[in-house]
Amino acid sequence: MGGIMKIEDLQKQLVSKSCVKQDVFGITKEVFGQLNEVVEEITKDLEIHVTPCDSRVELNFKSSGEYESRMTLTGDAVIFHMHTNVFSFPPSHRIFKSPYVQKDDLNAYCGVINIYNFLADSFRFHRLNDSGYLIGRIFVNRDKHFFVEGQNQLGFLFNDFSTLELNKEKLRQVVLTALNYIINFDLYTPPYPQVNQVKLHEIQELSHNLKLQTGKRLGFQFEADQKPMSDF
Repeated sequence: MGGIMKIEDLQKQLVSKSCVKQDVFGITKEVFGQLNEVVEEITKDLEIHVTPCDSRVELNFKSSGEYESRMTLTGDAVIFHMHTNVFSFPPSHRIFKSPYVQKDDLNAYCGVINIYNFLADSFRFHRLNDSGYLIGRIFVNRDKHFFVEGQNQLGFLFNDFSTLELNKEKLRQVVLTALNYIINFDLYTPPYPQVNQVKLHEIQELSHNLKLQTGKRLGFQFEADQKPMSDF
């Protein structure tokens, strides 16, 4: 049974955790800036090689503020979003089995950058009902140690939290892996029974804002999509 809490103990904990969280936020913001530089470089590299082959292929990068950016990759929109909060993990998470975290549990505090995949037309036609997919999320701590949770290779290529440290080359590897998954994640038509009825107002509005819900795999469940993302 613990002793009576003293104000000095509470002050010490508050200062300690607050400082770490501020450090993590600052590092995550720095990493997000580097990520945007990497994505912009990849976009330009692809444009140099792809556009001469087919000028119809749309490739561009746009920053939407301090915490969000968007890459258009032909029919896909890839959203990179930095969460403004700092997170830890449930006690059962495998991160706490790491000697690096066991040495100092404050190392478990991480910022997170999410990678989402939408259809480019969802933004072009303002289809607010359209579905997007979380492709991966990058966790980074105050020492720039990181791991990635995500689909397919993203779920196991970058999971050594004790030794992996983020830099531009590592970020490039993560982005290229995510883009490879997105390019091969094709648009499938939904099952006929799911779309065999439509309301009159949806048809009337369809011509100018295309509000029928769309998503790459809307209505489908695939074995690869059902597998849980790595928890470290």
